[in-house]
Amino acid sequence: MKESIYNSSFEELKSFFIDLNEKAFRAEQLWNWLYVKGVNELELINNISTTVIKKVASKYHISHLNVNKRVISKDGTRKWLLKLEDGKEIETVYIPDSNRGTICVSSQVGCTLSCSFCHTGTMNYIRNLNMSEILGQVIFVKNELKDWNYKVEKKKLTNIVFMGMGEPFFNYDNVIKAINILTDEKGLAFSKRKITLSTSGVVPKILDFKEDSDVNLAISLHAAFDEVRDILVPLNRKWPIQVLLKALKEYSKKRSNKRITFEYIMLDGINDSIKDAQELIKLIKPFRAKINLIPFNSWPGSNYKASSMHQIQIFKKFILEKGKLVATVRLPRGDDVLAACGQLKSF
Repeated sequence: MKESIYNSSFEELKSFFIDLNEKAFRAEQLWNWLYVKGVNELELINNISTTVIKKVASKYHISHLNVNKRVISKDGTRKWLLKLEDGKEIETVYIPDSNRGTICVSSQVGCTLSCSFCHTGTMNYIRNLNMSEILGQVIFVKNELKDWNYKVEKKKLTNIVFMGMGEPFFNYDNVIKAINILTDEKGLAFSKRKITLSTSGVVPKILDFKEDSDVNLAISLHAAFDEVRDILVPLNRKWPIQVLLKALKEYSKKRSNKRITFEYIMLDGINDSIKDAQELIKLIKPFRAKINLIPFNSWPGSNYKASSMHQIQIFKKFILEKGKLVATVRLPRGDDVLAACGQLKSF
């Protein structure tokens, strides 16, 4: 069976051409067609001989993600249910803003974490996405938006967040390889400052990540006390808050120029009291960080209720004034079509 060409790194394509006794620069030409021009068929490549392209086509194909369903929110957010080559499905979201466009990328089919506030957490874990399926989401959205061959300042897709279905650090190798291609200056050329990887706190991989990548790191914290976080984020039972913070201190030593984002979902009567805010300040104070307060987005069957906007503002003001910390409130986007944070589910 032919391989998806999106599963190959530049060096692997370079070796492929060298093995064919072709010049190594053929890899650069092919790379440009794939990730700058967005070619979707090998036969459309016109600066590599037909003979060589046939050799490429004997090993590789340009894989495509197919749409099973697409929805558009009243706020312009778009969500797609995408079918993979084995018939499994994932959801991908695009969020347009006046000065940027953000894609929320999935890293797994299903999820292992079972976070109690998350719709994705009600799914069973099926498998990790391979590199072509991760990159394929970005390429699919660029195709949908007709976002190829534009000057950088005019691009519709500017930001990438690994906050879709799955825990990225449980698919670490494929995610890091995909990020390396996404940030390749001769290819898709996304700024590292505009890519954020979110984890629920897989401590060993945080320690690897500090060495392997300098894109932004976000931590799905969601509670300041272990007894609460054990319920909201069951992974906390394996790596409790203090163990997680110890790893983040190591990360901060290596990546002192990076600001860690701590994501904190606001749940009525669960984690939104002044006591919670006081403890949160203690935890976050040692870091160069910001706190992103996320109003809970409801989904069918959920037992939680969002904190009132009044309570969220009280919580935020306390953190700003008492903790002298940066705190923002993430405005819900796409919640009317289950495309907001914590709402994704494919089966």
